[in-house]
Amino acid sequence: MKAKTLFYCTQCGNETPKWAGRCPSCGAWNTIVEQPDIRASVKKGTRSSIKGPVKASAITDMSTDQEIRFSTGMGELDRVLGGGAVKGSLVLVGGAPGIGKSTLMLQICKRLGEQFRVLYVSGEESVHQLKLRAQRLHAESENLFVLSETNLGDVLECVQTEQPDILIVDSIQTLYNEEINSPAGGIGQVKDCTMKLMQLAKEGNITIFVIGHVNKEGFIAGPKVLEHMVDCVLYFEGDQHMTYRILRAAKNRFGATNEIGVFEMLDSGLREVENPSEMLLSGRPEDAPGSCVTCVMEGARPVLAEVQALVAPSNANYPRRTCNGLDSNRAAMLLAVLEKRGGLKVSQCDAYFNIIGGLTLDEPASDLAVLTAIASSYLDKPVPTKLAAVGEVGLSGELRSINHIEQRLAEVQRLGFTQCIVPSQQAHKLRAPGDLRLLPVKNIGQVLRLLAHDDL
Repeated sequence: MKAKTLFYCTQCGNETPKWAGRCPSCGAWNTIVEQPDIRASVKKGTRSSIKGPVKASAITDMSTDQEIRFSTGMGELDRVLGGGAVKGSLVLVGGAPGIGKSTLMLQICKRLGEQFRVLYVSGEESVHQLKLRAQRLHAESENLFVLSETNLGDVLECVQTEQPDILIVDSIQTLYNEEINSPAGGIGQVKDCTMKLMQLAKEGNITIFVIGHVNKEGFIAGPKVLEHMVDCVLYFEGDQHMTYRILRAAKNRFGATNEIGVFEMLDSGLREVENPSEMLLSGRPEDAPGSCVTCVMEGARPVLAEVQALVAPSNANYPRRTCNGLDSNRAAMLLAVLEKRGGLKVSQCDAYFNIIGGLTLDEPASDLAVLTAIASSYLDKPVPTKLAAVGEVGLSGELRSINHIEQRLAEVQRLGFTQCIVPSQQAHKLRAPGDLRLLPVKNIGQVLRLLAHDDL
C-alpha cells in the first residue's frame, strides 16, 4: 500500500490535500512541498484505559506560590521574554545563519549554570568546537553539559539521564526521528521533533530553547512552520555587516509581543545595549537636510529613531523610490500628500528613505518625521538638531492623535531634545516633561511654515 502523503506550505505551515502552485492560506507562490503523513492513528479509548479518566482542575484551586519565572542573566533577553524565562516553556529563536543565535544561547549558559543544570545539544558542532567557543565567550560552567547529537531518540535518552532544568537545541533543522521516513530538516521531521520537545517541556517542566534557521529561499522547514506550536518566538534581526542586532518577540504567550532587545556583536560575544535610543542616534550629523528624529513604541519601550530622506530631481520617466526600514506604500502615500496638500513638487523627484540602525518603522506615529525629512531634503533646509516629531498624517494633510504620547515625550526629553512637534488636538492635554517645548500643529502646512522659521 502506498504511504499517505500530505502537502505543506513552507511559508505558513498550512496543510493541503494536493499540490498547488500558490498556497490557499497565505498566497505565497511555489511554497508547497510533499511530505509523508506522520500522524499516527490512535484508537479511541486507549489513553483512558491505560491512564484512567482525564480530570480537569479548577483554575481557582491552583497555587501561584511557586515562582515560575527566572532570569536568564541578560536583561535585554529577559525584557523580550516578558520578565524572564518561564519554566516548562518552549522558546524558538529564529534568524538568518550567522546572525548570533548560537552565541546568545551559549552566553546565557554561564549565568544559568549558577542555579540550574543546563544541557546544550548541538547538531552542527562537535563538543571540542563547543568547548573552544565557550572559552572565547567566557561561558564555561560546571553545570553546563554539552552533547553533539542529531538523533532525537539519543537526545531524549540523554535528557532522562542528565535530568537538566534547561535544554538548548542548536538547531531544530539538524534533529531527526529515525521512525520517520523523511530527511532531516524536512517539514515532517521538524514538526515531529518540535512536538516531542514540547511534550518533554510540559511533562518534565523543562525550559527548552530551540534555534531555527531562516533562509531566503522561502522559509523551508523554518520557524514559520513552527510558530503555532511553541510558546515564544524570538527573531534576531540585523545586517551581518553591522555590529548591532535586534531581538524581537513575534509571539509570546507569557508577555507582550513586539518587545525588542538590542545587542552589539563584539569579538567576545554579544553585549547588551541598555539605551538603544542613544545608540541609534550616535553619529547623527548636525545641520544636515533630510534628517528628522521620531519616537516609536517597540512593545512597551519607547525608542528614538532617525529618519533620513533624500529627494533629488529625476531624469527618468518613472522616478525611483527606495525604502530601507520603511514601508514603500506608506512612503509613496506621504509623498503624494506632501505634493497635494503641501505644494512641493516631489512627484518628479527620486526619493530615498533610510532608517538608521536597522529598525523597521511600521506604526503611523512616524509619519510626521518622514514627511518632515522629505520636506527638509526638498527645500534643502536642515531640521534643528534638538527637534523631534511624532504624529500620524492623514490623506487630507491633517495631523492625527497617537497613543502613548506621554511615554514618547519623556524619552524625547531624556535624550536631550528641547522641541517636539505634536498633533494640536493632544497638545492641550499634555504637560511637557522638563524643559521640552511642544510645537502643536494641525496640518502639514503648519509643519512647512515651522520648518521655514529660523528661530526654532
